Amino acid sequence: DELCEKYPERKILTIDSLGASLGEGLYVYLAAKKQQFGATIEETYDYLMQTRPHLCHWFTVNDLMHLKRGGRVSATAALLGTMLQIKPVMHMDDEGHLIPVSKARGRKASLQALVQQMAETAVEPEEQTVFICHGDCIDDAEYTASLIREKTGAKTVIINYVGPVIGAHTGPGVVSIFFLGTHR
Repeated sequence: DELCEKYPERKILTIDSLGASLGEGLYVYLAAKKQQFGATIEETYDYLMQTRPHLCHWFTVNDLMHLKRGGRVSATAALLGTMLQIKPVMHMDDEGHLIPVSKARGRKASLQALVQQMAETAVEPEEQTVFICHGDCIDDAEYTASLIREKTGAKTVIINYVGPVIGAHTGPGVVSIFFLGTHR
């Protein structure tokens, strides 16, 4: 509303991405691509609204203590999970809520679980741009990118750092993947 008041001569359309981090970045990237190919603002808006339920956010963390501090897991679960090297595999649901889906034993298994989710649900992965973000664990992000290319045929994978707000909740060692799938 504030922007509409400040710029009454401009057409401004807003969308809740129901996402976070590079999920929002991928949303902006897709919008820019539509604009680049000549889509009107209304066509871009319609495309984004149709795309929103298909923008997948999958991630895992290496350290459960940050999730404990944020109230996402109990102290007992964090302690036991850390001792047993259990890593959660989570995603954002259709309403933008963070949902734990499964657990993996060990770091590599958790990264492989992310890629497996993509392999099972991605729509034409070889034709889309996949985003990966990480919390200061570039080797894990690059390993995940190589698995994505190998298992899905995706050609374009862009890696970036997680932002400070998400990083404060997940801690170093978070790896997230963002792609278009059959469902979130």
